[in-house]
Amino acid sequence: MLIGYARTSTVDQIAGFVAQRKALQAVGCEKLFEEQVSSVGQRDALSAALEFVREGDTLIVTKLDRLARSVRHLGEIVEALERKKVGLRVLDLGLDTANATGKLMLNVLGAVAQFEREMMLERQREGIAKAKADGRYKGRKPTAQFKQAEALALLAAGTPKREIARKLGISERSVYRVISAAA
Repeated sequence: MLIGYARTSTVDQIAGFVAQRKALQAVGCEKLFEEQVSSVGQRDALSAALEFVREGDTLIVTKLDRLARSVRHLGEIVEALERKKVGLRVLDLGLDTANATGKLMLNVLGAVAQFEREMMLERQREGIAKAKADGRYKGRKPTAQFKQAEALALLAAGTPKREIARKLGISERSVYRVISAAA
């Protein structure tokens, strides 16, 4: 069975999400696991996909960076798939771990992808530092602070903090921060 996994980092990346879905369906994936969550966040659909796959199946992703956040993480995923005797295909690289060359290329490309990401983050930090020095960097808007009145109203109505976080689209930690700032 061919199982597809699609991920984007944010819900705003609709076009990328749709493109992944189409590519996975085009190669014949019978079941798709999809999520819109940062690679560093908890990835429930990936966990479900890894739990779902059975011996002889192939997990398919469109790009390597949609699957793993680092070479180490990639290694963990590949190990889990190998234990279950499940293959891995990465469409944009034409990579298939069903053979030794595919496994080698996966490790090499995983290392290159991690290097590329680290270089991008380094350039981003440099750009932010320069913008701050020039007085042009404002940072992201503090979402939870703008929702303080709503959070306090829900709290006064007896809504649990976890539910407040879910309803307002902020973290539970942010709810606690908003409450302590208002006290």
